[in-house]
Formats: sequence, C-alpha cells, structure tokens
Amino acid sequence: MTILFVDADGPLLGSESDAVDLVGDAFGLEATMIAIPAERFRPEFFELRTRLMGEFTQKLVNYRIRLAIVGDISRFTQVSESLRAFVAESNRGRHIWFVADRRSLQDRIATID
Repeated sequence: MTILFVDADGPLLGSESDAVDLVGDAFGLEATMIAIPAERFRPEFFELRTRLMGEFTQKLVNYRIRLAIVGDISRFTQVSESLRAFVAESNRGRHIWFVADRRSLQDRIATID
C-alpha cells in the first residue's frame, strides 16, 4: 500500500477543497491512503456539528482513498460522545482510521489484505 504522509508542518486543514487537493497529491503518487497528523486539522474539524469532518472524509471515500488521522484527539473525544462513536465506528471499517501514531498505523495496515 502506498501512503501519502502529510507533513506535520503547514496550514491547517479541514475543508472539502483541502480534501480535493490531497486527493490530487495522492493520485500523483498512486497512493491509496493519506495519513494526516491530527494537529494539521482545524479544531472545529473535530466538532461534528460543523460537518467539516463529514465533508472531508466523504470526498476521500468517493475517490476510494483511505484516510488515517494520526495523533491524539482525546481532547475532542472527551467532550463529544458523538465523535467518540464516530471514531469507534470508523476504526471498525477499512476507509477511515484514527490511530495514535505512525507505528500504530503500520500495525493496522499489517492486518489488512
């Protein structure tokens, strides 16, 4: 599996147009997954009521690009039962994962076909 690892430094992400830009980058590398450090996302991205996360992730799913959000998002999940449920459900699937670190991502990838 080829993964586009987004750099930890750079502008904050979260919009649908950010997702489209990353899809283009992934296609250029023939990547099937994009791994983005959690700190690269705007804080409101993790507030489900803003719909930013839904729009962003749906764009990647539409293009069949997997997403891994890498890093600690506990400050957001501690205050949102809905986000905790979304993370748990996503981690049961194959397209959107929330992982603690790059090693956890590698371990998770090793379990798929």
